[in-house]
Amino acid sequence: MWLLNLPVVLWRRLLLLGQGIGAALVLAGDAVAALLRGSGPVGARLAALFAAPAGQRRVFAVLRLVQPNLRFGRVLVTAYANSGTAIVTRRDDVIDILSRDDEFGVVYGPRMKTITDGENFFLGMQDTPRYTRDVSNMRLVVRREDVPEVVAPFVAREARGRVAAAGGRLDVPQALTLPVAAGLLDRYFGTPGPSQAAMVEWTTTLFWYLFLDLQADPALDARAKAAAAAFREWLGAHIAARKASGEARDDVLGRCLALQASGTPGMDDRAIRDNLIGLLIGELPTTSAAAILALDELLDRPAALAGAQAAARSGDDAALAAHVFEALRFRPLNPVIYRRAMCETTVAPGTLRARRIPEGTMVFAANLSAMFDPLAVPRPGRFRTDRPWDTYMLWGHGLHLCFGAHLNRATLPGLLEPLLARPSLRRAEGARGRIDTQGTPFPVHLDVVFEA
Repeated sequence: MWLLNLPVVLWRRLLLLGQGIGAALVLAGDAVAALLRGSGPVGARLAALFAAPAGQRRVFAVLRLVQPNLRFGRVLVTAYANSGTAIVTRRDDVIDILSRDDEFGVVYGPRMKTITDGENFFLGMQDTPRYTRDVSNMRLVVRREDVPEVVAPFVAREARGRVAAAGGRLDVPQALTLPVAAGLLDRYFGTPGPSQAAMVEWTTTLFWYLFLDLQADPALDARAKAAAAAFREWLGAHIAARKASGEARDDVLGRCLALQASGTPGMDDRAIRDNLIGLLIGELPTTSAAAILALDELLDRPAALAGAQAAARSGDDAALAAHVFEALRFRPLNPVIYRRAMCETTVAPGTLRARRIPEGTMVFAANLSAMFDPLAVPRPGRFRTDRPWDTYMLWGHGLHLCFGAHLNRATLPGLLEPLLARPSLRRAEGARGRIDTQGTPFPVHLDVVFEA
């Protein structure tokens, strides 16, 4: 049997070699061009080159070939305690890192406690009884059957209405993805906030603070603490008011209060507040950002955009979803997932790429790289819509797979479907037709035009 597999193995190794050498040559050429033709500080020009999605994919292609498990003593992340850095790039090793929870732990606990004023959220916990209790409680109130019955119909209806009212031009984050995601907080979670603007500001700032602020920016720290205090105050009062009203509303908050009334452990007012804060931080900004990144990638790929539009117009939900998630493979919201080594251990033990990882090392498990590993993903550089779902590592893996992953599979295609169905969909002219983050890690503006 091994003789039959040998040609496949050899071919994949050749692809790994070709991919790595080709990426190195392109990176070298791009770096020279940036130095000769660009403006501004040299370091900033090179950083922009390597921070772009295509640049990241090329860097990972080189690492997969020459140093698939790279470790060095320099501390890159200052927001969370660690003693050095490792970057893991091969798919098998990325999955291994994210599956060994006792050896590679999540680090978000300290900042999660700052947000809640003292308590952790299950996203920042190891595999403990408290973790199991809290996740189980939230699974009872955020139910899989809600997706086709409540979530998807709401998103589709709201998205259709907003696109229809746009008149042929749309600032997609401001007029579509953020308002619909915020509306879901009210309709499904039962947490409308004092205003849409407040919920967008709070959740976006706190997601940035928890997961993306690797350098511990003092200005963001102050902004996040103010947002957290306002969020806690509003949500605590909202929970108390809902209880006092006696209203029996079948939303996530209403179900939490029903569990509380039944005596379920871990469902007092504060626990409900803290768990909802954690869930809402993960819902609103990521839903909008992921939809925008997928759309932006499709707009850069005329053939893929045509395929997505044909699927949207024909009502082929599966084909549309395949286009959206393949686009996100090229532009994931999080290209790496970081964990801290809880003890001295080894990555890829028993292989030539084995690497010792000292205790305290911050390990970047490169899920973007894993989705382009030619040893595991057929023709990774091609845009293909026939890939099995387990190809995608868009929301993590293992114990801390994104809690709302099943919501994302419905909401992202549903958000984009009515827009993609419009004829002559294209970017607006000039800078308005490109993503503007306004100095944040999230898309704030992206204008498109279409036939109304």
